[in-house]
Amino acid sequence: MANVLSAAGHQVETPTDPVSWAARRPSALVLLTMAGIPQWRLLDGLRTVQVIALVDEGSASDGVRAVRAGARSVLPRGVAHDSLRRAVEATIDGQSVLPTAVVSLLANGGEQQAGAVDPDRIAWLGKLASGMTVAQLATQMGYSERAMFRLLAALYREIGASNRIEAVVHARDRGWI
Repeated sequence: MANVLSAAGHQVETPTDPVSWAARRPSALVLLTMAGIPQWRLLDGLRTVQVIALVDEGSASDGVRAVRAGARSVLPRGVAHDSLRRAVEATIDGQSVLPTAVVSLLANGGEQQAGAVDPDRIAWLGKLASGMTVAQLATQMGYSERAMFRLLAALYREIGASNRIEAVVHARDRGWI
């Protein structure tokens, strides 16, 4: 991506401390790949500059979360080079670029509603919250442990959580469990 942006005439830097770097460059634009909790914390610290958040393909809830955390634009990680260039230019010009799924979720309140998630999958979160292990849950549900981890990871993404603890807290805060 750095090559694409450099070729388009943008100065590209990779600072070791993005927050301090951005504080010295109020007109900076940061391209941030949302890969885990550290990046979400970093995004929160970059509210004074324009940020384009790169999220997992198809993760509208992560897109909403990024916007709420201060991102001006959201793109899928595998964005095409032309789309990246256009989004950078639009964001620099004060516009936001968001996938339609993110806009739709924002327009509908931006929260995954319990009714939109299979009640059996919500029950999984209740079992995990009560202390059941993933291995025990997998056995009870008839899945292999590996399959259960994959199913849970998809559920966490769907409800906008990065891990089991966030998913349980998310479900509890919304009264699902």
